[in-house]
Amino acid sequence: MTITHDDVRLENAVTTGQTMTMAAALNRALADALAEDPSVVVFGEDVGALGGVFRVTDGLTARFGEERCFDTPLAEAGIVGTAVGMAMNGMRPVVEMQFDAFAYPAFEQIVSHVAKFGNRTRGAIRMPMVIRIPFGGGIGGVEHHCDSSEAYYAHTPGLTVVTPSTPQDAYSLLRAAIASPDPVVFLEPKKLYWAKGEVDTGLRTTLGTAQIVRDGTDVTLLAYGAAVPLALEAAAAAAEDGRSAQVVDIRSLSPFDDATVTAAVRSTGRAVVIAEAPGYVSVASEIQARVSERCFEYLEAPVRKVTGFDVPFAPPKLEHWYLPDVDRVLDAIDSLHWDEEA
Repeated sequence: MTITHDDVRLENAVTTGQTMTMAAALNRALADALAEDPSVVVFGEDVGALGGVFRVTDGLTARFGEERCFDTPLAEAGIVGTAVGMAMNGMRPVVEMQFDAFAYPAFEQIVSHVAKFGNRTRGAIRMPMVIRIPFGGGIGGVEHHCDSSEAYYAHTPGLTVVTPSTPQDAYSLLRAAIASPDPVVFLEPKKLYWAKGEVDTGLRTTLGTAQIVRDGTDVTLLAYGAAVPLALEAAAAAAEDGRSAQVVDIRSLSPFDDATVTAAVRSTGRAVVIAEAPGYVSVASEIQARVSERCFEYLEAPVRKVTGFDVPFAPPKLEHWYLPDVDRVLDAIDSLHWDEEA
């Protein structure tokens, strides 16, 4: 079964597909947005001459000048607060929080002002801004450098929260986020910065949509960010055992694409949610609940989830024990009340 939202190709766009890393795709998206729209500005800690810790902004200052891509003090609340003022006055700021846990000092600005200005002013003042946050594990980062903070943002009304899993989606989703009239928290899986894939800069996608990335008939694996490649790996392993696993890339944590996810799970009757974050009061548990409510009469077994553990993110030497892996996903699939004689 194939359920997909077709990407839209720009009319008269002169583009060439090429292989690039996710970091390079994000860099290209920022460069193209800066070139096309003079109201776009990029700023954050070390994003200028250095090009960012992960080199996502490499070369942007040299090409567009310090007025369009510039460094800031180490003050996340000030970075986001400045972006709020810019957005109120007709600009489209794209700010970088250097690491996921570094963003917490700006949380009050994000929740109290970024998310609420549109509602507070009955739409008179919009917040066309993007907050880029490298998130998740898989790089052996120390404390404050690896965290899964998506639930905080997805829980906050007024914020669009998206995360790519491929270089193509990194490019297309970031272009859509920058073009949005409302604030977007753009979560970039650190583990996937160096993953390579084909990118066509003429393709555009829509915020708020999930995507089927593998067809299957026996079980649906629901994942986002760095968990998507894991889900695909688990699906390939399950196929060796004779079980056909469908994989859905959630992509948009808020708003959530209930239509695509519900149709996908109803088509298989079984579901496993996969995410790196702790499972308690999480995006994964919300997906689990939504699927259970909307697909109850179609389910052959309870919806399972495979997540990180309910502890602070593990230090580098223990990270591999904390992050979900293929074996845990296969164990969850095996628990789904299979009647082997049916």
